Amino acid sequence: MRPKKEGSMKRIMKAILSVGLVFALMISVSACQSNGWGNKQTGGMLIGGAIGGLAGSQIGSGKGQLAATALGVLLGAWAGSEVGASLDRADRMYAERAAMVALETNPTRVGTPWHNPDSGHSGMIMPTRTYQTSSGEYCREYQQEVTVGGKKVRAYGTACRNPDGSWRIVN
Repeated sequence: MRPKKEGSMKRIMKAILSVGLVFALMISVSACQSNGWGNKQTGGMLIGGAIGGLAGSQIGSGKGQLAATALGVLLGAWAGSEVGASLDRADRMYAERAAMVALETNPTRVGTPWHNPDSGHSGMIMPTRTYQTSSGEYCREYQQEVTVGGKKVRAYGTACRNPDGSWRIVN
């Protein structure tokens, strides 16, 4: 049996990584491309840091919350910067299509890969758990991996189905 503190720290790290990496991948690159910043790396760093800080601020209380917020900002900024520097709009489109297929149709532990033949960037998304919330909403936890220039970045998150059938990332 694990001590309670260890399990709590694991949840904190999972939440921070989820938001800092997944959102940085799926949201920050498109935002910094579409808002005219021009520099995807800077835009990704700023948005990733903000989202990571927001996620960290939702965890714990007191000094622990402050530390989680700071760690969230740092991890989110780093992830957003790395992804923003490397992924372009076509990469994001391939990744989003793979995510929708995986979340909608894949059995648990079966991944959907994506690959952009022009950039050479690739990735995979794999549902790891499917469940229904007490309010009847269907959700799936997932694991995602993106490979850019031989470097792999992994992230974890949860997506829930909207009433219209689309999926939204909840953490």
